[in-house]
Amino acid sequence: MPSHFTALPSFSSLRTPVLVLGLLSALVLAGCGSASRRVSYEPEEFDSTTTHTRNYAATEAQTCEAARRALLSQGYMVTAANADLVTGRKSFQPAAEVHVEVEFRVVCAREGGKSGKQSTVAFATALQDRYGIKKVNNSASLGVGAIGSLSLPFAGSDDAMVKVASETLTDERFYDRFFTLLDRFLEGGGADAPPDMPAEAPATAPAPATSFPVAPSPNRG
Repeated sequence: MPSHFTALPSFSSLRTPVLVLGLLSALVLAGCGSASRRVSYEPEEFDSTTTHTRNYAATEAQTCEAARRALLSQGYMVTAANADLVTGRKSFQPAAEVHVEVEFRVVCAREGGKSGKQSTVAFATALQDRYGIKKVNNSASLGVGAIGSLSLPFAGSDDAMVKVASETLTDERFYDRFFTLLDRFLEGGGADAPPDMPAEAPATAPAPATSFPVAPSPNRG
């Protein structure tokens, strides 16, 4: 009497579809990750030249000197100053465990014109660095004769500031306030001193009334 026997699928024949399914799942996840990165990335459009630049009827040295005074009036520590470049840095503490530093950079370049009048274009860029507190664990060690050092379970922790983000500020209102303040120092007539020589603002120069604070940081998760 013939026996009916159904052969079971071998392990190798079952493993192949499983491997193919796993590979397809990995590719789909990788595609989703790259798509999310593309969505969050904002490419440069180069459609505006007014956010970071202004033109002034002054020399390069006068424009950069006015920029230096504008930064000093807002509490920036000037790190470099000459006839065509001024840089300054300022620190902020928006939260207990968040530290922010803004580095402001102004480049003054002569603007060519057929009228022969003095004209300078000022390029301003602010870079914002954000730091967070990171716990660093330290374990104590004890020297024990022949076996060398022995790590003990007593552990201490130190706080270290770690950079967590860095971005160029692009808020037009932020730069508008700075350029307005720079223009006020130019109109005050106190920007004629050489930028490498310390000079006090004249008594007739109007006191700046509007500051340009750092742009709001994104909410922390």
